[in-house]
Amino acid sequence: MPGPTFRLARLPEADAIARMSRELIEAGLRGWSWDPQRVARAIRARDTVVLVAAAQDSLIGFAIMNFGDASAHLSLLAVQPSHQRRGIGARMMAWLEESALVAGITTINLELRTNNSAARGFYRALGFRETAHIAGYYQGVETALRMSRDIRRWISDRIS
Repeated sequence: MPGPTFRLARLPEADAIARMSRELIEAGLRGWSWDPQRVARAIRARDTVVLVAAAQDSLIGFAIMNFGDASAHLSLLAVQPSHQRRGIGARMMAWLEESALVAGITTINLELRTNNSAARGFYRALGFRETAHIAGYYQGVETALRMSRDIRRWISDRIS
């Protein structure tokens, strides 16, 4: 079986991405922050990348990252449980990092629930460091952990 393909999301996929967000990221929160309309706006936005991982015409993962002048903000990243721990999330992050570097971005920031130890370990393994706790970040109820990573690469052998 071939591995997943990584590509930009298409507008008709907004509903599926929003459902994955609701089930895998926003579970347990009141309301629905990343509904299909918000995901569709992100797909259309010039300063945002909505990346999908697809296998055999099924979405198995996605990420949404907004690009600023010098930093990018990873809003969401999820992989279907049946496909987790296969490197798909890390490969999506590598894809996003390369895109950010091309755009002149030096830092990627993100937030996650403080009690999400699996995500915390995943981002630490990718070189992210914890920078702050934000009380009430999630609907005024849950605390977020902010993490950040400097993605600049130093190429000493090319500097004369």
